[in-house]
Amino acid sequence: MTDQQIADLIACPKRIVSRQPARGYQAGNGYKRCDLDLLAVNGRGRIFKVFIRQNAEFIENFSIGLRYQTGDRQPGLITLARYNGPHGEYSRASDSHFAQPHIHRITAPELASGNTQPQERDREITHRYHTFEPALAIFVADAGVTNAGEHFPELQQGRLFP
Repeated sequence: MTDQQIADLIACPKRIVSRQPARGYQAGNGYKRCDLDLLAVNGRGRIFKVFIRQNAEFIENFSIGLRYQTGDRQPGLITLARYNGPHGEYSRASDSHFAQPHIHRITAPELASGNTQPQERDREITHRYHTFEPALAIFVADAGVTNAGEHFPELQQGRLFP
């Protein structure tokens, strides 16, 4: 798979076909969570999964990830992208990305080496979002989720301050 094919998978239009739990979030292990199943709109049968996790106490610490089901036994499920909030740690990396919102995307070389998760070293510090709700809105737009408002009505509310 090439980097362009990865980018195309991330951006292709998708529809949410199921959400667990159906409304709200499930609490457990100090996090609130939600999982989604998506299908590509183009009818090619591509299956995607989304995981949404937010720390219950440190709400700025969250992760929203897009996974692609390859249909093959190996590699199986590939995490294409993760949109993260700060983790509250400052010293683990020279760019302090753990203390800032950042995005991980898997790359073709990572896949070729057998990784199915974006590695920590490949990240983009972002100023596109700072908290969970804007990150979720940006994620669903970047991931081409066409019916997100049906499952996340809070995304349809206008922003008071752009």
